[in-house]
Amino acid sequence: MGVFRKIWAVYAVLLFLLLLLLSMPFFLFNMIISPGNTALRRNIWYLHHVFTPVFLRLTGIFVRVSGTEKIDGRNSYVIVGNHNAALDFIVNAAAFPGVFRFLAKQELHKVPVFGWVVKKMCLTVDRSSAMSRARSVVELKKQLEAGWSIFIYPEGGRNRTPEPLAPFYEGAFRIAVQTKAPIAIQTIVNMKSISATAKSIDLRPGRVKIVWDDPIETHNLTAADIPALMEQVRQRMLGHLRQTA
Repeated sequence: MGVFRKIWAVYAVLLFLLLLLLSMPFFLFNMIISPGNTALRRNIWYLHHVFTPVFLRLTGIFVRVSGTEKIDGRNSYVIVGNHNAALDFIVNAAAFPGVFRFLAKQELHKVPVFGWVVKKMCLTVDRSSAMSRARSVVELKKQLEAGWSIFIYPEGGRNRTPEPLAPFYEGAFRIAVQTKAPIAIQTIVNMKSISATAKSIDLRPGRVKIVWDDPIETHNLTAADIPALMEQVRQRMLGHLRQTA
């Protein structure tokens, strides 16, 4: 069974890269005929609502989402979600009714083909550089003000601990409070049944369950409220994760 899961993971990676290569003419065509924000939205919409469903279907992964009615894809949110596996960013996109931009690690620029997509369509940060982190905060605020939703993993990266959630960083919550953007909470409750480890390639077909909570408004919050806000979000995620433990 372990061998099958590794073979399926390799198949998924190769399929992902092949589909990206086949999508490149569409991306480039959009960038030529309508440069700027319009092309970016079209390309990300294609990734979220065409590329992603095709990839998931061909890998035998089905996403079941509850609470979608709580989210308006036309609104601008700071979206936060738990992070266990490399596949998370695919199902994150599949579960959102609109489009958003990920805050991604700058190291992903080095990945063939995928790195180009990350560079063009995500917001990136070099976590080893204080200057880069400061610039990313400024850019995130601009993107939210321009009407984008931004997806940030508050755990900072994949959870490699035995706990349901790794400790949270406050960045996503501070940005939400400063920009008065509502926080949308997305919890993947059973990713470990599909991809059991954050440390190596591991995948099998199956069903992924995702839950949306009611967004948390931040209009009346200040910096002093950030610790309580983080804990509120953490407890909502833990509530879903513990139900399936």
